[in-house]
Amino acid sequence: MTFPRNEGQLPLYYNRMSTGRPKMNEPESVFWSHYIDEENTPEFAFGHGLSYSKFEYSNLKLNKDSFSSTEEIEVSVTLKNNSNVKGKEVVQLYIQDIICSITRPIQELRDFKMVELNPNETKIITFKVNKETLGFYNNNLQWIVEPGEFNLFIGGSSDKTLQTKFSYE
Repeated sequence: MTFPRNEGQLPLYYNRMSTGRPKMNEPESVFWSHYIDEENTPEFAFGHGLSYSKFEYSNLKLNKDSFSSTEEIEVSVTLKNNSNVKGKEVVQLYIQDIICSITRPIQELRDFKMVELNPNETKIITFKVNKETLGFYNNNLQWIVEPGEFNLFIGGSSDKTLQTKFSYE
């Protein structure tokens, strides 16, 4: 769940649709609605969790840049517990279909793993991305997968992620 800074931000959710407006961090974006007295970001983004441990994500890798319906991509990321306390982290994988036949969210949670790390321990976390990961229901309620370019995000919440791209043929 996404927690807003102020009730005036509602509705506020991570998997919103693209508005076609300029990005929020571009100063010339006159069409974006900025709050005068508050930041335009949530207090706690989707997937945010509190912990006594501090986790660091690095080294996001794909074993290949594209795949077909009979293949899959292996995604790996290095996760390190940068603290003196044992902790658990939910590693989250998000997908964005860049161009699609229907409007799709700018980010969709597609997989996650709960990982427990000892103080200063490092682990490589892997995910498999296949055609089922990319599928969606069209306007006729049929489960389909369309070829194209995709953004992939991995992190501890929807707003703090590492990003890469791949294509599905």
